[in-house]
Amino acid sequence: MLGVAEDGEEAIRMFKSFKKKPKIILMDQRMPVKTGLEATKEILQIDNKVKIIFVSADLSIKEEALSIGAFSFWDKPFSIDQLIEEIKNAIMAC
Repeated sequence: MLGVAEDGEEAIRMFKSFKKKPKIILMDQRMPVKTGLEATKEILQIDNKVKIIFVSADLSIKEEALSIGAFSFWDKPFSIDQLIEEIKNAIMAC
């Protein structure tokens, strides 16, 4: 299952519409309509088992992202190999 949302509101709508919920979500902070933090809060209220890997250049929200339940926070830029390893870690935690 693969989906790309254009904004935070669409991310929430997509998540709600999936019959089979994704186990891992990559989330950015800077999005129109709703921020990544807002979308993360709402998605985790729907399903607190989903692992949200926050990927953002905005380090000022790292602590908040982790405190609301993000699985991890990766500050941009990072390598694709690092991201793959973190996705593997999230899969193992599911």
